[in-house]
Amino acid sequence: MKKKELEIALQKIPPIESPSPSLEQYSTPAEIAADILFNAYEDIYRKKVIDLGCGTGIFAIGSALLGAREVIGIDIDDSAIKIARREAERFSLKNISFVEGDIESMEVNGDVAIMNPPFGSQMGNRNADRAFLKKGLEFAPVVYSLHLKSTIPFIKILASSLGGEITYSRDYDFPIKRTFSFHKKRAVVYEVTLVRTARLQR
Repeated sequence: MKKKELEIALQKIPPIESPSPSLEQYSTPAEIAADILFNAYEDIYRKKVIDLGCGTGIFAIGSALLGAREVIGIDIDDSAIKIARREAERFSLKNISFVEGDIESMEVNGDVAIMNPPFGSQMGNRNADRAFLKKGLEFAPVVYSLHLKSTIPFIKILASSLGGEITYSRDYDFPIKRTFSFHKKRAVVYEVTLVRTARLQR
């Protein structure tokens, strides 16, 4: 599958119908998701992939389409999980499962974790992306995660404190359409950075 073909496939996955502002449920654009997955191909192909905060399943389904051996998507929102399961069935994917629950209560393991976590910009949800990175490194030796570009110096420090090292990064312009009542503009573009964090050998 070519990257453009993957992007077209991922564009068909619908967003969460009633997103929660406290959970910062913003859908990853298909173009960005496809680029991330293609850059992570060697860590995905024939590997066990975990998608934390999977939403409607764009990274999980994309990983399965790229040949992952097994994929597990985890999200706290049952309505998102229902959509993800429906979409996986539509793609006739048999090696993928979705679990509803808080990542803090999960005990899973895999080869790589891929996620677009909450950026932690909402009150009551501060630094949520850092909690996701911590769990990701507990679940897998390699983590791909998106963060606001301005927070990357702190993410590097956090990764080191968790016994990890950032081995790759890539910047994106991440558009967020007006979704909630407090959004004043039709769309806002955020500067975000994808980081690949590898757990150091002990």
